Amino acid sequence: MNLPVVYHPHYVTPIPQEHRFPMPKFKLLYELLLKDGITTPTLTHAPTIATPEILQLVHHPDYVAKYCNGTLDPKALRRIGLPWSEGLVKRTCTAVAGTILTAQLALKHGLCCNTAGGTHHAFPDYGSGFCIFNDLAIASRYLLENKLVERILIVDLDVHQGDGTAYTFYDESRVFTFSMHCDANFPYRKQTSDLDIPLPVGLDDDGYLQILASYLSSLLQEIKPDLVLYDGGVDTHRGDRLGKLCLTDTGIYRREMQVLSTCLAQGYPVACVIGGGYSKDIHELVYRHSLLHRAAQECQKLL
Repeated sequence: MNLPVVYHPHYVTPIPQEHRFPMPKFKLLYELLLKDGITTPTLTHAPTIATPEILQLVHHPDYVAKYCNGTLDPKALRRIGLPWSEGLVKRTCTAVAGTILTAQLALKHGLCCNTAGGTHHAFPDYGSGFCIFNDLAIASRYLLENKLVERILIVDLDVHQGDGTAYTFYDESRVFTFSMHCDANFPYRKQTSDLDIPLPVGLDDDGYLQILASYLSSLLQEIKPDLVLYDGGVDTHRGDRLGKLCLTDTGIYRREMQVLSTCLAQGYPVACVIGGGYSKDIHELVYRHSLLHRAAQECQKLL
């Protein structure tokens, strides 16, 4: 079986070159996956674009309208941290649709990886931390509303807590939010996930993987989800500008293998998004993101 991958050229749109959000990484990641034979154009699935109605499954209509038409106030834009443009609106809505498509393909094939996604800091009525609309939350609500699933487990291993996701599903029993993140990092005001695992600054590969192993398998057995949504942020890397943990490339690959093999071996389909990553060296960063897709290709043997 071949690994389905989700990508669209609209995942990239121009922003100021000096901005610390690494916008070029999405196109470069897809090109690397093609170059290394992880995917091919025939295995690539392109999303359309999320409509306002889809965005409003999670986000307030007023916020959606103001962001999409460019009338959001400057303070709210500063909280997001990205300069508004029509291109960024299209990029954001396409990426949300990409995560929905990734989830649908995972339900069909058992495993699928997006080449974007993980905007877990977006709340229903505002964006934050480079996150405008919460693709994980919207995809979850879409699947539930369309009766494609009854139970979802969100495994968020980005170095930052998935605060917007946790807030959105605080009273939603059908979605279990699990966030393992550096405690002394953004957001400094944490929300309450169904399971939060705060990690100490400087945690290394072995310590991290032991903690993850002590929770993941038992969580799957307890929740019995119809789908696992996995946010594999690589800002856990020791070389990340916004991280504070000390995982290596090898540790990140081991993490991806651990998550995917544990879920698939127990029969749970997995939809993957790439999450955060902020290395100064864009090519090192893109390779780290590709570790998710490389592990997924290896784990297909379990399907």
